[in-house]
Amino acid sequence: MSEQTPPIDPLLDLAGDAEPAPQGRGGAAKVLRDWLIVIGVALVAALLVRVYVLQQFYISGPSMETTMFSNDRVLVNKMSYRLHDVHRGDVVVFDRITTNGASVAHDDLIKRVIGLQGERIEIKNCVVYINDKPLAEAYLPTRDTSKTDLTQKCRVVNLRRITVPAHHVFVMGDNRPESFDSRSFGSISETLIVGRAFAVVWPFSRFDTL
Repeated sequence: MSEQTPPIDPLLDLAGDAEPAPQGRGGAAKVLRDWLIVIGVALVAALLVRVYVLQQFYISGPSMETTMFSNDRVLVNKMSYRLHDVHRGDVVVFDRITTNGASVAHDDLIKRVIGLQGERIEIKNCVVYINDKPLAEAYLPTRDTSKTDLTQKCRVVNLRRITVPAHHVFVMGDNRPESFDSRSFGSISETLIVGRAFAVVWPFSRFDTL
């Protein structure tokens, strides 16, 4: 009786041995390289997001109280105005304007959009008028009614009528007595706008959308 050869499992024959490959120095170097690639991609992605999409800004000064306070952190959407127009009431970050009207890149101000291109802006006794109609501003802080000096309420009591140029906006701080804004340096070009602030994110106790 002849000796029989055990049957061959075709799957095992094709697969071969399934033993883990030894790591050694080469394997460790590959793992390190893979992690460095992952970290590098993550850093580049974070940088791109910060430059083109979202950025956190630090509030310095009282000009937007009580909407936001000094030392608050806000998130700014840099894509907003690539997707749609600026709207009245938006809180925007833009390149700072100096007293002589020059802009300073990377040194930002944050204010609220009051007037849009083509609109007529006027201030009478601290009340803002848009195209001869008083503007309702529920976001303004409650004023001390005992103060009779209007300059203590809004700093600029009266502003002669101006027309906002094309592709410009008129901006003001919510804390009118403490804000350096379009009442001083005029309307700003929309090209100076960095983005729209949409949330206070720090401190957590003051987290809110804008």
